[in-house]
Amino acid sequence: MDYKDTLLMPKTKFKMRGGLINKEPEMQKKWQEDKLYEKKLKLNEGNTPYVLHDGPPYANGALHMGHALNKIIKDIIIRNKQMRGYYAPYVPGWDTHGLPIEQALTNKGVDRKSMTTEEFRNKCIEFANTQIDHQREGFKRMGIDGEWDNPYLTYKPEFEAAQVRVLKDMVEKGLIYKGKKPIYWSPVNESSLAEAELEYKDKRSPSIYVGFEVEDGKGAVDKGVQLVIWTTTPWTIPANQAVAVHPELNYVQFGYEGKEYIVAEDLLDHFLEEVDFDKDKVTRTKEFKGESLEYVTTSHPLFDRTSLVVLGDHVTTDAGTGCVHTAPGHGDDDFVLGQKYDLEVLSPVDDKGVFTDEAGKYSGLFYDEANKVITEDLEASGTLLKLNFYTHSYPHDWRSKTPVIFRATPQWFASIKNVREDILQAVMDTKFQVPWNQKRMYNMIKNRGDWVISRQRVWGVPLPFFYAENGQEIVDTDVIEHVAQLFETHGSNIWFEWDAKDLLPEGYTHEGSPNGEFTKEMDIMDVWFDSGSTHRGVLATRDYLTYPADLYFEGSDQYRGWFNSSIITSVATKGIAPYKELLSHGFVMDGEGKKMSKSLGNVILPEKVMKQMGADIIRLWVMSSDFEEDVRISDDILKQVSEVYRKVRNTFRFLLGNVADFNPNADAVAYEDMKEVDQFMMQRFNEMVNLMRDCYDRYDYVSMYQSLQNFINVDLSNFYLDYGKDILYIENEDAHIRRSMQTVLYRILTELNRLLAPVLVHTAEEIHQHTPYVEKESVHLEYLPEEAEVDTALVEKWKHFMDVRDDVLKALEEARNEKVIGKSLEAKVQVTEPEGMSYDEINGALTQLFIVSQVEVVDSLPDGKRYDHISVKVEHAKGTRCERCWNYSTAESIHGGDDDICPRCREVVDQM
Repeated sequence: MDYKDTLLMPKTKFKMRGGLINKEPEMQKKWQEDKLYEKKLKLNEGNTPYVLHDGPPYANGALHMGHALNKIIKDIIIRNKQMRGYYAPYVPGWDTHGLPIEQALTNKGVDRKSMTTEEFRNKCIEFANTQIDHQREGFKRMGIDGEWDNPYLTYKPEFEAAQVRVLKDMVEKGLIYKGKKPIYWSPVNESSLAEAELEYKDKRSPSIYVGFEVEDGKGAVDKGVQLVIWTTTPWTIPANQAVAVHPELNYVQFGYEGKEYIVAEDLLDHFLEEVDFDKDKVTRTKEFKGESLEYVTTSHPLFDRTSLVVLGDHVTTDAGTGCVHTAPGHGDDDFVLGQKYDLEVLSPVDDKGVFTDEAGKYSGLFYDEANKVITEDLEASGTLLKLNFYTHSYPHDWRSKTPVIFRATPQWFASIKNVREDILQAVMDTKFQVPWNQKRMYNMIKNRGDWVISRQRVWGVPLPFFYAENGQEIVDTDVIEHVAQLFETHGSNIWFEWDAKDLLPEGYTHEGSPNGEFTKEMDIMDVWFDSGSTHRGVLATRDYLTYPADLYFEGSDQYRGWFNSSIITSVATKGIAPYKELLSHGFVMDGEGKKMSKSLGNVILPEKVMKQMGADIIRLWVMSSDFEEDVRISDDILKQVSEVYRKVRNTFRFLLGNVADFNPNADAVAYEDMKEVDQFMMQRFNEMVNLMRDCYDRYDYVSMYQSLQNFINVDLSNFYLDYGKDILYIENEDAHIRRSMQTVLYRILTELNRLLAPVLVHTAEEIHQHTPYVEKESVHLEYLPEEAEVDTALVEKWKHFMDVRDDVLKALEEARNEKVIGKSLEAKVQVTEPEGMSYDEINGALTQLFIVSQVEVVDSLPDGKRYDHISVKVEHAKGTRCERCWNYSTAESIHGGDDDICPRCREVVDQM
């Protein structure tokens, strides 16, 4: 007889191969048709809300793995919250204004100068929409769920109106002003830059030492003595107005080859070495505190004017000479000193970085080219002491990758100093997963200067300010509100289409415009003001969201970007942070930790991975990543993740196959009636449930990934499922021992699947559709398993037994290598009892637990081998092999040849 047909082998239509690239799009289409996202929200309607506010990606370019990491983690967080019963909507958004789109259109051949501003802005909208559509489809293909048909877009009229109202509130609190201050400026893009738009790279600069000759020493120093300055920006010398010294530093005057010089005492040796002065020829003639030099006047080394000696606490002895070249038009500290000493804010450089007529003979020169000319002129005047070249970290425009300059121009500013303490308190009131990030954010706010909010571009939200006939600025909250209402109705293009008088309230008058003539500001707002206003434009305007949001989550670069601008505008206008918690992720690098670039050929695109492997592989890679640090990806890493996925999938396939004939409503065995090994697995799974819930709470997906692998490989595959085959396949369908085990398997199948559903969204749905007796139409309408109590005593007892079992498995492996046995069922093992445990306490068949045919427990085993916990001896099993279960039996019926199967199998077969 062929006993194969009598075995209860696994039965399931759930395939071994994932076929994700074909199944996932079909599944996503069905979810959309079934309005699954809406059903999830309906399920939790009225429950506690949870809002993760989406930081808007820029609407330009193809999606990269950084996008995938960011959006998938957000999706995992939200799905977890939904499956905890929270009302957790997700509103995706896009940042649509700014220079990159203007540049992209130019690169596509759009001639900006041949069209009106409004025509160009409409081109920008068309381009942004194209990019948004492409990116949206990419995000949806990743399995990201949300309001894709109703995202927020920063160019939309309702958003622009909300942004203008944020500005209005800041105006009302006296936080917005216009001033001429040095700011970061990009000569290539002809626009001001925020700190968040800078990146630092090495730059080779000229390093010069220049003497400023004293004209009037004010009784402290003789005429003709030179105060020596050091600078790496010779091009700013024409704008010099002063030399700064520290009031508390000691300065020394010394003679060398007939001339007298002054430098800080602590820097004297360094200076002499730098300028190649022979120390033996140096004669120290005077010493004095820096404060004694205040108001000394010196001759400008290039122009017929004087430069004042001033006192500055910013002067250090870290480098240079302790005498600091001061140009209020080209430096922040310089500007502050200039205000104190009423120095001229001279910045003789235009938008393109070219010197203006104010620079005299240097007019028309590009600033970088002027370095050489100015240095030659300094040498010719006898004031240049030394020229070197110096490589140092220098700010660059993050878009053009070119060096920036510090240049004083009329700009609009948001005052930080007036709200700094409130913002710092809001930072301290915010929850951070990593305490260091709180300190990092705190210091950024603490050290931040006033925010330049104006940009000299056209693709953005206009600054709603006007000018009277006499040039007076009109910054009026009623006027701003009127403009906001116009934008809300017509969009912001009207700012460029309508005359100023048509944008002002009807009948508006102003004392500075007796003839009723007005002009409008043509600068736009910094794009960081756009994204920094999303708490008003999204959270506060959609009544199903909450303000503040529960979480902002973006890349670690956003501590100086979106996190920063958002807390400034929120605290300034509402007195609170826009988020309760901040979380960030690192950057995605290649397998060797290098930045991805086309030139290196190491770029991995999510679109390609999804076409080759499927979105769930990317999602599992995200789960495997310690995302708070920089994460790595490569083809090899993805192959490793695919292997883990295959193991997970096949484990679920085994579970599905072995509960095909199990009805949990009729066949489940109560916990107290289970075999103890089954109770142990229930408790181990309780531990797993609690661990995974805790990992979700802490965003610790990598620990969850590692624990999942351990549970599947060690607890299930290497033990419980292997042990269970002798029961699941061999026993009678309704045997208590079989139903007991199936009760455990069904629970692990359904609950582990729910626990993985926020990550493996497609695979979990496929498993759910193949699971018998589930009630919900989708796994995504289920809730996560509740936290469970753990019988730690039982778990510890069985962990001790598992250590003993490992000793037996080692002995079996050695016997297999020595050809004593082939398969483990060919073995008989003799074992001693471990210290502190009796096998009687295990309440289970040792033959099944060890997966051998015979077990003999002995008091001592002198001819056995001692392992970590017990002594073991392996020999070939006695008796005859059963043709059905493959166990060896010494029963008379089979051993004597009357039957070819063992008594246990005969009883089962006869009942069929």
